[in-house]
Amino acid sequence: MFRVTQFMQELMHPTPVGPRCNPPGPVVIWNLVRRCNLTCKHCYSISADKDFPGELNTDEVFRVMDDLKAARVPVLILSGGEPLLRPDIFDIARRGKDMGFYVGLSSNGTLVNDGNVKNIAATGFDYVGISLDGIKATHDRFRRKEGAYDAALNGVRLCRDAGAKVGIRFTITQENAHDLPALLDLMEAEAIDKFYLSHLNYAGRGNKNRKDDAHFRTTRQAMDLLLERCWAYVQAGRQREFVTGNNDADGVYLLHWVASRFPERYEHIRGKLVQWGGNASGVNVANIDNLGVVHPDTMWWNYPLGNVRQRAFGDIWSDVSDPLMAGLKQSPRAIGGRCGQCRHVDICNGNTRVRAWQTTGNFWAEDPGCYLTDEEVGVMTQDLVLEI
Repeated sequence: MFRVTQFMQELMHPTPVGPRCNPPGPVVIWNLVRRCNLTCKHCYSISADKDFPGELNTDEVFRVMDDLKAARVPVLILSGGEPLLRPDIFDIARRGKDMGFYVGLSSNGTLVNDGNVKNIAATGFDYVGISLDGIKATHDRFRRKEGAYDAALNGVRLCRDAGAKVGIRFTITQENAHDLPALLDLMEAEAIDKFYLSHLNYAGRGNKNRKDDAHFRTTRQAMDLLLERCWAYVQAGRQREFVTGNNDADGVYLLHWVASRFPERYEHIRGKLVQWGGNASGVNVANIDNLGVVHPDTMWWNYPLGNVRQRAFGDIWSDVSDPLMAGLKQSPRAIGGRCGQCRHVDICNGNTRVRAWQTTGNFWAEDPGCYLTDEEVGVMTQDLVLEI
């Protein structure tokens, strides 16, 4: 996750640059249930409105929570499917809070209602993230259910009014990017605490015609808008949080934004970005699916590392006999192609490895989803090499 607001605040009030310091354990995104009342177009867990056999029961979840605490995991993000469909979701969340975890709830929002919002607030979730894929027509089309937008927005409002910290999560695609300005306006109008822009973590676009590629242009325009909105809030001293995810090139893009507007802050922000360190899959981010299978992050569901029913989470997570985990934990990572030549690889850490694997079968190939130009990453094109 890339915390845009944090870096914008560094422009206003610089703090000393220190060495990169990893947390004691990874953030765990835990898909407690695969069942969902929606069938969204971009669902990574391929959920459906049915029960899936073999899911961990309450006692097993509690035992795994003990293992996670022993592995010094600081954060649990309870997800699904739709986590509110688990009858024990509040028991799990309350136990997590009692154990000292930061506990987040990741929901589609449609099941938040007058009957359960008091439980949501009383549980003390540190953050409730509700997905909106656009304004009404766009969201309902993506969620494949008429009325999904109204129900989700009602869920946002109920959480806000009950005193829970709530945010909008937006996964940008070519089909919904046009609604981003309206969603940012909605954030202002509804006094929503946080906005999370997630890049669609699909195979990627490759290296051809990056300057003219429509997908890359769309991404850059979205980032320009997000950065300008965030900066306006920071300048005004207003408490709103903007973050992005699933494309660590965002850090380098911010650096170029800073260079064009605040060149005197360039080196400071670059130092802070290196301290952040970019992609953390397999190191500071982990996933447990509904069957107890551990993955390097939520986008690696077809790459199992082990099952918490058979081995303690900490033993699975520290095992570098797996070649992917060994490579993800290596610093610097041995990444090839364009990413290996990038002068800013110390910021993004090679970006998202799952896109490289999906398109080439090679974990360590260049990330085809990087939307930065060769000039921006300091890579000479083949044509330039031939001319030299």
